[in-house]
Amino acid sequence: MFKKKKFLIGGLIIVLAIAYLAYTGLENSTTYYYTVGELMGQESIADGENVKVNGRVVGGSVEQDTEERILRFTIIDVEGEKSLPVVYQGVVPDTFTPGSEVVLEGYLDSAGVFQANNILAKCASKYVPE
Repeated sequence: MFKKKKFLIGGLIIVLAIAYLAYTGLENSTTYYYTVGELMGQESIADGENVKVNGRVVGGSVEQDTEERILRFTIIDVEGEKSLPVVYQGVVPDTFTPGSEVVLEGYLDSAGVFQANNILAKCASKYVPE
């Protein structure tokens, strides 16, 4: 009888631990991403809150400091009405080009500049042979 109770309690602890890990993992990975217009219209986003934003890189806005590995650029929403300045420090993806669509993960600082922690450059949906 005592062995069965120990087995049940141990099993319950393992199940609860797995459920907790699954919940926290899902909570961190299911961040909704905003368009530039939606992000600029959100007043409920706290300063420094981690969000994802989708936009198109404005041609001619890309400035790269290769020594410091800092990339500055501007993204616009699909309609082209709202723009958002972005600062990213790190390795730039090969598919990142002016005019390409990107999803950025980071936070909006108090100055209105998006501090990106991660850049996901979307690939073109259609490749044309040379």
